[in-house]
Amino acid sequence: MVEGELIPGLPEEVARECLIRLPLDALRAAQGVCRHWKRDVASPPFHRLRKAAGLARPVIALVQSDPDRTVSTAGKHSFPSPLLYRMALFEPVTGVWTSPPMIPRRPHGLPLFCQMAAVGRELVVIGGWDPRTWAATDEIHVYDLVSGVWRHGARMPGPRRSFFASAAAEAEGRWMVFVAGGHDESKNALRSALAYDVAADAWVQLPDMTRPRDECKGFFAGGAFRVLGGYPTEAQGQFSRTAEAFDVAAWRWAAELEPALEEAASPRICVVAEQGKIYMCREGREVEMFEEGSRGGWRRVAELPREVRATLQMVAWEGGLMVLCSGGHRRALVAYVLDMDGEDEKGTKTWREVAVPWKYSGRVQASCSFLV
Repeated sequence: MVEGELIPGLPEEVARECLIRLPLDALRAAQGVCRHWKRDVASPPFHRLRKAAGLARPVIALVQSDPDRTVSTAGKHSFPSPLLYRMALFEPVTGVWTSPPMIPRRPHGLPLFCQMAAVGRELVVIGGWDPRTWAATDEIHVYDLVSGVWRHGARMPGPRRSFFASAAAEAEGRWMVFVAGGHDESKNALRSALAYDVAADAWVQLPDMTRPRDECKGFFAGGAFRVLGGYPTEAQGQFSRTAEAFDVAAWRWAAELEPALEEAASPRICVVAEQGKIYMCREGREVEMFEEGSRGGWRRVAELPREVRATLQMVAWEGGLMVLCSGGHRRALVAYVLDMDGEDEKGTKTWREVAVPWKYSGRVQASCSFLV
């Protein structure tokens, strides 16, 4: 073998064409073959080439309770037998479920009510509550999907917030996770906002929103971090139908939004965005889509399957949509995938039920998607 060859006897470009075709689990294993493979598979150009060739596949990440485990608690502020939350990964193309390793020195699992964002090939877990004490945490954990390694990020500055809005986007070549609103440890609604630079492992203070927003929703679309709904301290549970957007290029908030987005601010509606398309799931009814820049408002995409009554989570990726809900006492979790590019002979988009093994049937509290 010639020193530096990726695969003996093959030109480098041909060898790389072979490597970019490896499935996700094989990519992790490939890094242990030799230092050349480890360097190549871990490099950003490798993954750009994989995406350009149409070989990257969607991966759904879930923060999910383990149906077989609970957390031991101790101390006067502890709660009896809280659920243990961990990460679960689902690949819609293959139907494969996998469990990433637990965070080192965190046997009690992921924080309750944490937020999660996909940044390139990494997952950023933000805040939440310590599962042993139910105290808010400012911890940040980052998981590299390809290397399978966790690292700790810089702690979130300011008050320890809960039930905030968050979303991730690439801005000027750097991945940023945006955070806004929520409430502090005294249950005061917040208007402050932050951005986490993942590569620099540093936080940046953003201008405040125009109003405090507790339990608000967040997503990124049209070059802006959108924050929907929420309520102020003095109006607990009275959700606003207003929204505002942080324009990343102008670095300022703008009161808005499209009138069509007002309905999506309802706390009983799931909303996600992907490639300029915003999807709204009405509880127990249907999925609708609003395309930014269009004048037609929301249009119906598909009715929800009959088994789906109360949607817990909705995840979108280019060409697909997934809904997850509680299945009752016999089926802890029910999941369906909608192929956005395909239709049946009647021109109707159809749902495909996902086989959910018992190990992955726990309650889902956060989700996101990305291409790897």
